[in-house]
Amino acid sequence: MLNLILLGPPGAGKGTQAVKLKDKYNIPHISTGDIFRKNIKEGTELGKKAKEYMDKGELVPDEVVIGIAIARLREGDCGGGFLLDGFPRTVHQADELSRHFEDTGGKIDLVIDIVVGKDELVRRLSGRRVCKSCGATYHVTGMPSKVDGVCDECGGELFQRTDDTEETVSNRIEVYNQQTKPLVEYYEKKGNIVHIDGTTGLENVFSDITKSIEA
Repeated sequence: MLNLILLGPPGAGKGTQAVKLKDKYNIPHISTGDIFRKNIKEGTELGKKAKEYMDKGELVPDEVVIGIAIARLREGDCGGGFLLDGFPRTVHQADELSRHFEDTGGKIDLVIDIVVGKDELVRRLSGRRVCKSCGATYHVTGMPSKVDGVCDECGGELFQRTDDTEETVSNRIEVYNQQTKPLVEYYEKKGNIVHIDGTTGLENVFSDITKSIEA
């Protein structure tokens, strides 16, 4: 069993690394952001509530996130391990996660903190474009589509997410620093966190992460 948490500010590359880790270790990737976006697309009450906060670059309230995350961890496919991405985001959420493990007898094996500076994060996120149809991700300078505004995979229309504008991105990073960064200290006290330089390139970052897991 391998229970992992992936930390890092918006744009640090958590989603990309999570997919690779999921495939390598054959564990489910649990992204609260993906769960929220799915509900937003489907127009559910949860989606409407989450969208109000996400459009402003603010965090969805703890009680909403905790309920969703714990419910997901109770599903059968998490019995052999999991990768949490986007949860916990606050110390309160981390405490609730610890209480969940007290009840179930589990634990977090490793917390992976991907570190990237603010200027690079703004550059990455404000240039991101996403396909409306299949969700494929591009970057206007780093990884552009072959035809401007058109997805290489399915021919769908590319768009900029409302939470990827430069102003909203800066706010998201500020919110992260205020509310999520204390988690680093929280897990440092527990002694189960590693810090990974997120600017060395996708494959190098992945290699550094897997070395830490298997150390």
